[in-house]
Amino acid sequence: MREEEGHIDVPGGQVWYKVVGSGESVPLLTLHGGPGGGHDYLEPLNALASERPVVFFDQLGCGKSDTPDDVSLWRIDRFVDEVTAVRDALGLDRIHLLGHSWGGWLAIEYMLGAPSGVVSLTLASTSASIPQFVYEAGKLISELPREMAETMRRLEAEGDFENPEFEAGMMEFYKRHLCRLDPWPDPIMRSLENLDGNIVYETMNGPTEFTVIGNMKDWNRIEKLGEIVAPTLITCGRYDELTPACSRTLRQGIMNSRMHVFERSAHMAHLEETESYLQILSEFLRDFDQVG
Repeated sequence: MREEEGHIDVPGGQVWYKVVGSGESVPLLTLHGGPGGGHDYLEPLNALASERPVVFFDQLGCGKSDTPDDVSLWRIDRFVDEVTAVRDALGLDRIHLLGHSWGGWLAIEYMLGAPSGVVSLTLASTSASIPQFVYEAGKLISELPREMAETMRRLEAEGDFENPEFEAGMMEFYKRHLCRLDPWPDPIMRSLENLDGNIVYETMNGPTEFTVIGNMKDWNRIEKLGEIVAPTLITCGRYDELTPACSRTLRQGIMNSRMHVFERSAHMAHLEETESYLQILSEFLRDFDQVG
């Protein structure tokens, strides 16, 4: 199977990319989560390369891409420009676009600029509003054992994020709502390593998954979802930290959309229920290969 990799100039530096496959169907361009998580955990999407090129890249600030120190680079509008630069450099005139988690927020922001040639959009385990995500995550924390949840709330208010009790609560939250596999697959571990101490994540998100005090904290595009006209697949896990309620908001706002909940998954349905995930995604992509 064909593989090509290299580096692309984008605003602020160079990003690493990899193209897997060379089928005749419309390429799939993937946007990973984080911000700063890197592409590694999306590797199961390689399986789609038998029928279409699948394009991965590590966004600026993580993985195999440049990691500049300039914190002014860590803005969603610059990441939108980065997506444009990647498409231009690789000659991706027509694409299916998939964004997972933070990559979904980026995909929404990108689509609101009405780019040409986007045949379909997949929004995986994401939301249209960070305040909604924080609210939903707060409800999930409340479902943890009472003493653990209360301790986490207290330590969060004190800013004591490195306290072992806070870290234990975070791990319990992750086991329930990030990935329910045990042990976690290697691709997840590699992406979590990318996030450890990542300045992009800290600047845009904050110190933890649900302590969102970075520059994205007020991001909300619920009222603009109607501007997205591309056929859209919305997916999430039943136990997702970006809950089905977040996905329902997307489904209600995007006219030409469909939604699927993976009943045994949390935030990583493509790893937790890989066969089912790939089947649903592949069928959706094929439905719209001839559109646009």
